[in-house]
Amino acid sequence: MARGVSAFLGQVGMRLPIVQAPMAGISSPAMAAAVSAAGALGSMGVGAVDAAGAREMIEAVRDRTGAPFNVNLFCHKPATANADIEQAWIARVRPQFEMLGAVPPAGLSEIYRSFVVDGAMLKMLVETKPAVVSFHFGLPTYMTLRALSDAGIILVATATNLREARLIESQGVNAIVAQGWEAGGHRGTFEPDLVDEELGTMALTRLLVRETRLPVIAAGGIMDGAGIAAALDLGAAAAQLGTAFIGCEESLADDGYRLALASDAAQHTVITRAISGRPARCLANRFTALGSMISAMSVPDYPIAYDLGKALHAAGKAHGEYGFGAQWAGQGAPLARFMPAANLIETLERELEAAPR
Repeated sequence: MARGVSAFLGQVGMRLPIVQAPMAGISSPAMAAAVSAAGALGSMGVGAVDAAGAREMIEAVRDRTGAPFNVNLFCHKPATANADIEQAWIARVRPQFEMLGAVPPAGLSEIYRSFVVDGAMLKMLVETKPAVVSFHFGLPTYMTLRALSDAGIILVATATNLREARLIESQGVNAIVAQGWEAGGHRGTFEPDLVDEELGTMALTRLLVRETRLPVIAAGGIMDGAGIAAALDLGAAAAQLGTAFIGCEESLADDGYRLALASDAAQHTVITRAISGRPARCLANRFTALGSMISAMSVPDYPIAYDLGKALHAAGKAHGEYGFGAQWAGQGAPLARFMPAANLIETLERELEAAPR
């Protein structure tokens, strides 16, 4: 089978084996539409909004293109509140707020609702029928999966190891995103408190290609056509790129995030729980430095911890300090390019065609 040609691409209606990662808070309807219109698969992360907000985002993409696109949901276990841990966390971070002349929140809340308990989101998706719905942090119930599938929606889920991939396969999902350790943003692990096997993208991709029957989408550290070609040569049906799109003009990344990505900071990424409460790869900054000095047990559950993380970032931005932001980025960050999303897709296509076979 020639590179870039697979049954999965035909099923979705994609011309190119390229998926733009959802990146909640960074991807936009304009980005997803531009990517999809160029022949790849654009995506939007809607885990940080409610059903009404997600519907608006879907309609905004459809106002721009009739091409298929992906809507991504968070399927984490709902947070367990612990007032003692949360108050201790606020106290630990208080000096950073005071340095910025700000006051931390008195208490923290669960700012995102998991899709596993969001009936309104399910109802909206069944009504709007995006071409693809994908899941991160786990899976919804089997009945939810069936409702989406019965609506004609193609289902995709993230795995970071073979155990997760086999569970995805057993639930009738259509494809697996193989998220390697190199990937930026949140780890898609189903159980974040278990030991992470830290499998790299290429090893994980090949493992899932051999050990499952589902199409595999390689994700993590892939930034150009050569990287896409390498993933396809290992048997992947497509490659998913996230960090590569942060610098696009349609990205919602703020100025500080863009400047950091274009600086020496791109050479240094670390995994931290401190920002959100779940392990995530970020450009090394003031927040990750803070997180390096604490134990995972000290951080409140996701997304309760993120409530404080966002407040600290807002306080920093008000004083021109962007180092407390969630500057998610993968290990391929030094290869980032800054251009419109459609131009990036065209560039990736040329690079893929030119890659040695």
